[in-house]
Amino acid sequence: MHVDRDRLRADVEANAAFGEIDAPEGRGRTVLAGTEANGRARDRLVERFADAGLDVSVDAVGNVAGTWAPASADPDAAPVAAGSHLDSVPEGGIFDGPLGVYGALEAVRALRADGFEPTRPIAVVCFTEEEGARFGGGMLGSSVATGRTSVEEALALTDGDGVRLGDALDSIGYRGSGRLDASAWDAFLELHVEQDTRLEAAGVPVGIVTTITGIAQATARIDGEADHAGATPMDERTDALAAASEFVLDVERAGRERALAGENTAVATVGGCDVRPNATNVVPGAVELGVDVRDVEYATMEALLDRAERSLDRLADERGVETSFARDLDVEPAPMSGRCREALAAGAETAGVESLALHSGAAHDAMHVSRVTDAGMLFAPSRDGVSHTPREWTDWDDCATATRTLAEALARLAGR
Repeated sequence: MHVDRDRLRADVEANAAFGEIDAPEGRGRTVLAGTEANGRARDRLVERFADAGLDVSVDAVGNVAGTWAPASADPDAAPVAAGSHLDSVPEGGIFDGPLGVYGALEAVRALRADGFEPTRPIAVVCFTEEEGARFGGGMLGSSVATGRTSVEEALALTDGDGVRLGDALDSIGYRGSGRLDASAWDAFLELHVEQDTRLEAAGVPVGIVTTITGIAQATARIDGEADHAGATPMDERTDALAAASEFVLDVERAGRERALAGENTAVATVGGCDVRPNATNVVPGAVELGVDVRDVEYATMEALLDRAERSLDRLADERGVETSFARDLDVEPAPMSGRCREALAAGAETAGVESLALHSGAAHDAMHVSRVTDAGMLFAPSRDGVSHTPREWTDWDDCATATRTLAEALARLAGR
């Protein structure tokens, strides 16, 4: 299977020019959903779809699909799809998302050049607002495509300036019609950079994802008593921030213990902190903390959240503070389909490269898609595991190798 490494590189680098930022190291971009930069990136993708002979459609929330349906393909057969997203985080890298979209397009071009005749259509998909950097939540386009979010709900979402997603899509010409229906696909594959160091450390060029980690987020609140930092004796204080510091360490300790007891897939983080009144000369009266827990086993996530709540109970008893704990997000782990994993493993073998089975610690569109049809993911190595920054880098040869594996897997799923 001939994958054109230079053509793939040209596509990813051309896409990187949209929303390009000055960066002291590496190459970065800011491409938020519905912005001019996002519109220009979409325009180029649609042009490349047309150049490859794909039929283009755009749904009501801006999900773009390019479908290859040659005479050999049964037009009534469920398509096999592959893709990712073109939006980015602020000051992000050039590979996260675009490699999955343009890698899927290059895989289709390679299949055509190889004379492959699929028995079912193959679609290349670009989902809207995967990062959630402008309209919040993340994985929005795939959420609509899988029926988790309605078109109306999605279009009504607003950014920090009050701009609705529907209006933003209108402004760039990508508010289409209908709804891309992922449940109608026979299977879906997503190529992505790893965003970790496991492949690099093992010297393996392709990773086949076993499970996408579940994510639970919660808000912990600790209320003490604000008072004068100079006039309040140490033994008469109810310091909310001092109590919060113990909570942070308790959550970290619980995460470390669970990771060591398992396969090092569990993580627990306190990443948000709002201190009130947040003045140097005032004993903190209230603290609000954002908690993030992830693992490939939902029972482990539940155990970590339980440890967090018990920590708050202890602090209430020992420090006299008042506490509360509210769950804000609860997404169960998403195992990848055995059929898709087998196709990817066979694809790597045919491509003559070693592969490594590993989990994904980050969420991806394939997570939503896996709820409604067979889904699989493959990773290309990330240098130093760096991502969401201009320093994000994946070697072009590794990009081509992963794309070749993707092409071979698509061939198996689409009729080889």
